[in-house]
Amino acid sequence: MTGSAISIGATLLPLFDQLGLLDEFVAIGKRSVRCMVNREGDQVSFANDFTLWKEYTGYPDYMVGRPELYNLLLRQIPPEKVHFGKRVLTIKEEDNRVKVTTADGSSFEGNILVGADGAYSAVRQRLYEALRKEGKLPKSDQEDLPFSCTCLVGQTKPLDPEKYPLVKEPLCQFLTTLGKDKPYSWAVFTTAQNSVCYVVIHQLDKSSSKTAEDQRFCALENAEWGPHAAKAMCDQTREFPVPGGEGLKTMGDLFDLTPPELISKVMLEEKVFDTWSHGRMVLLGDGAMVAMHDAAALANLIYALPPNYTTKDLDIAFQEYKAERYPPALESFNSSQLMNKGIERGLGGTVARFMMQHKPDWLWRLILKGMVKNRPLVGFLSQVPAKGTVPPNVSPSEVKARAVFQQRNPAVSVSV
Repeated sequence: MTGSAISIGATLLPLFDQLGLLDEFVAIGKRSVRCMVNREGDQVSFANDFTLWKEYTGYPDYMVGRPELYNLLLRQIPPEKVHFGKRVLTIKEEDNRVKVTTADGSSFEGNILVGADGAYSAVRQRLYEALRKEGKLPKSDQEDLPFSCTCLVGQTKPLDPEKYPLVKEPLCQFLTTLGKDKPYSWAVFTTAQNSVCYVVIHQLDKSSSKTAEDQRFCALENAEWGPHAAKAMCDQTREFPVPGGEGLKTMGDLFDLTPPELISKVMLEEKVFDTWSHGRMVLLGDGAMVAMHDAAALANLIYALPPNYTTKDLDIAFQEYKAERYPPALESFNSSQLMNKGIERGLGGTVARFMMQHKPDWLWRLILKGMVKNRPLVGFLSQVPAKGTVPPNVSPSEVKARAVFQQRNPAVSVSV
C-alpha cells in the first residue's frame, strides 16, 4: 500500500471514538502541533499552529502513515468480505438489484452499489456512460478531470532514532519547503513507526499538464505513472534539501531509505462533480477525509431506510446525502485551491504566503473557531462535546439516523 501521511484530528476522531478505534488509532499516530514552512535555503519563514484545535474541540491532531491507517481499517472487515484484484467491467440494474461483473468473470449482486474507487472510479464511469446515452448527464460532468500538479509520495522504512535524530522527536516533525526558482514544494512528516513520510509536489504549467494528461492512462512500464516515472522524478528531485538533521540532508537520503513498493508518482485531480447517484448506484468522494465523511453520512441514511425500501426511497436518501455533503465537498475544494496559492510562484503566491506569515493570533483563533463551529459531527450516537469546547453542528443524516434508532430502540436513551 503506497502513500505518504495524513493528518487526522477533530473532524474525524469522534468517529474513530464511536467505533471503538480511538486507542488503536492513537497508537499508530504521532501528535502533530505545527507545520514549519521555509523557503529553500532560508530559515523557517512561518509556522501554522494546530494546538488550538484541541482547545476548541477536545481532540488533538495526529499524523499517521497511510499504510498504517489502511491496515487499521482493513482489520475491522471480515477477510471474506474483501476481494482484491477485481476490475469492474459491467454494471446492470434489474429486479431491484445491482449486478457487477469483473474482468476475471466473477459476478456480485447487492441492493446498493457504492462507488468508492477513487478519481477514476469504474463505477462512476459506467454510471456516467449510461446517463450520457440517456441524455441525462450534465455537461460539466462530461469534461475531463483537471489537474495542475503531480506528486511523488513515499514512506521510508523504520529508522534508527540514534542514527536519525529527527524521528526521535516525541511530536511529529512536519517540515515544508518551498522551492526557490523552481516549480516545486516538498514536505516531510515523522511517524510513530520511526519512519519519515514525504511528498514532493510539482506545479505544472499548461503545456506540461497537457502532456501528463495525454499519458496518464498509458499502461506500459515506462508510462508517466509507472515505476519508471517514479524513479525518474526521484532522480530529478533527489538533491532538494530537507531540514532533517543528521543523516537526512536531501530528498535523495529519504529515497534511498524507502522500499521501492512504498514510493509512487500520482496526480492531484480536483473537481466537484454534479452527479452523485442514479438508481441504486451512489458515489463517495475521493480523498481520505472527504470519503470518510461521505461514508458516515451515507451509512446514517442507509440505516434510516424503511425495512422494505424501494428505489424511490433510495432516490430520496441519495438526494439528502448530496444535499448534506455537497457544500463541505465544495468548501474542501476551495480550501485546497487556496492552499495551492501558498506554494505558487508569482505575485499570488507571494501575497498568500505573506498573509499566512503575518496573520495576527486573534485572526487565526477567529478563523479556527469558525471552522470548528461549522464542522458537522460525523458518525452516529455522538457523544457530548468536552466541557469548554465549541459544540459543532450535528449533521442532518445523524439527526435522522438517531431518530430512527430511538424509534426502533425506545428503551435506549440517545443524546448529544
